[in-house]
Amino acid sequence: MGQLLHGSARTTAALRRAIQNSQESLTRMASRYDLNAKTIAKWRKRTTVDDAPMGPHHPHSTVLTTEQEAMIVAFRQHTLLPLDDCLYALQASIPLLTRSNLHRCLQRHGISRLPQIGEKPAKKKFAHYPIGYFHVDIAEVCTEQGRLYLFVAIDRTSKFAYAELHSDQTRATACQFLRQLIAAVPYHIHTILTDNGIQFTNRQKDKWAFKHLFDRICEQHKIEHRLTKINHPWTNGQVERMNRTIKEATVKRYYYETHQQLKEHLSQFLMAYNFARRLRTLKGLTPYEHIGECWQKEPERFKLNPHHHNMGLNI
Repeated sequence: MGQLLHGSARTTAALRRAIQNSQESLTRMASRYDLNAKTIAKWRKRTTVDDAPMGPHHPHSTVLTTEQEAMIVAFRQHTLLPLDDCLYALQASIPLLTRSNLHRCLQRHGISRLPQIGEKPAKKKFAHYPIGYFHVDIAEVCTEQGRLYLFVAIDRTSKFAYAELHSDQTRATACQFLRQLIAAVPYHIHTILTDNGIQFTNRQKDKWAFKHLFDRICEQHKIEHRLTKINHPWTNGQVERMNRTIKEATVKRYYYETHQQLKEHLSQFLMAYNFARRLRTLKGLTPYEHIGECWQKEPERFKLNPHHHNMGLNI
């Protein structure tokens, strides 16, 4: 764990230890470390390298009396009411009581959190799916030449990512992206999860419209097309997180004069991510190493040997 220092600190634990062990004069040490001589003298006198605690030695309220604090503590311990309920019940007896000083009072006495009643519900885990379950989404990015639309797909199991940049986000572009994704992935895709955008599905009011082209391509390749619940974008959280990862590595960190510069950098990032980035969720494997393991266990799920996509010699 890193050392925690206050915001204005100009010395570290190692520097403070060096000051305490040195026999040089204050002036010479101050000149060497670019510090004030008073700072050198202060740390020479101390026996530890930790920051001294700031604030009052005995915290107390400047508004509430000792008797009022005792009343608040006793009321909380006997009723176990939430903060706001305690506030409304005690304000008649303590007119100066506010929500903030009530909370600070409870914190000082270690009763700001109510005890857990009953068993805490267990966290739900993602359902396990075989390789081939893709999350798909669209995001906007910009260069000096203008706006581009980033189409992103990520496999829920292998974390293999695929992305393309397009000048529009029409249904034809979404379908083109789907075809390119199917061609790029070395295994069979069995499920695709998207939001309810018109690029991926018909609107609810379009009851009599023909089946969406995106759905027809999915049917053609025996892919189940699932939709997220309306107004629940977190259902597609894996690809939302991948969108953020890509943006943090590209447009939020670098400036691009042309669309081509961004496309080249995106291609390089995806290559490094899929073939070189080790992920904790895959137990230290890269996405393509995990795909290779799946190839050994379930070769029937694959269209071709994934090692043919590796760079360099396939030994």
